[in-house]
Amino acid sequence: MNSQYQLSRIMRPDDANIVGNVHGGTILKMIEEAGCIIGTRHCNTQSGDRCVAALARVERTDFLHPMFIGEVAHVSAEISYTSKHSVEVQVNVLSENILTGAKKVTNKAALWYVPFSIKNMDKIVDVPPIEYSSPEVEEEGKKRYESQKMDRFETKERNGELINPVSIPEPYTVGFSQSSLIHLVGPSDCTLLGFVHGGVTMKLMDEVAGIVAVRHCKTNIVTASVDAINFHRKIMKGCVITVSGRMTFTSNKSMEIEVFVDADPLVEAEQGKFRAVTAFFTYISLDKENRPLPVPPLKLEVEDEQKRFEEGKVRYLQNKAKRLADKERQQ
Repeated sequence: MNSQYQLSRIMRPDDANIVGNVHGGTILKMIEEAGCIIGTRHCNTQSGDRCVAALARVERTDFLHPMFIGEVAHVSAEISYTSKHSVEVQVNVLSENILTGAKKVTNKAALWYVPFSIKNMDKIVDVPPIEYSSPEVEEEGKKRYESQKMDRFETKERNGELINPVSIPEPYTVGFSQSSLIHLVGPSDCTLLGFVHGGVTMKLMDEVAGIVAVRHCKTNIVTASVDAINFHRKIMKGCVITVSGRMTFTSNKSMEIEVFVDADPLVEAEQGKFRAVTAFFTYISLDKENRPLPVPPLKLEVEDEQKRFEEGKVRYLQNKAKRLADKERQQ
């Protein structure tokens, strides 16, 4: 069984913002497509029910370098761990300037998939095991599996909150920049089993988070990183989804935006509206030469906003410390 997969695509004007930076959501969608393909292929290498791999979680994803119109994105995916009912896929993204031949790594991501039977989409099928290069590699994979499983559970438990509209908000407040997008899920958004591709959802989430960031700073912005994206429940064809984003934290040069995806089944309305996906996106503000600009401070008006700001500050400091530690290890 081939445990690797690669796709390549040239970046076109509709993939980018008005200054030519490729949308983070476009890259996230390609990452998920590669992960879904290799995950589904692997889970169908054994006899039994045919299945489709559904995205359950995306670990923190850093956008190391911007990508531009005319560059070629090379997305490579490899299976790195399997449990009984899940697959971990490691994905790398490389950008290539086809005029100069220059290449650079723009993204690294880890995604978790769960395989669902085509005959019965409520049934999770067993995942074929993979061979590991050493017991230590397998043990590290098991630790990642247990960690993400616990985090998914904790995130699902605490995400029942709704984002309510604010009338006549003051500039630089949470209410001033918060945004929502409503989308009817159609056939082109879905897998063979009729639930939404994770990449489609992530692209919409990045669009909303980007609008929040632009409203706050009124400049060109790019995605800097995405904290873990947790997919709590499948979104089916025919659902109306509401993607909502709000500013939670600002540092001198970055903005953290919390994004929720709520699904409302139209056909099976008795199921009621539910929280489907949650994540935190981080953006930076850029000038016309793509150099970082200071971010306006966030004005906090109520106690809940102050609490979310402090929680965002903890995440910011933890991620900053991790980046510094990674940089020191590479030297």
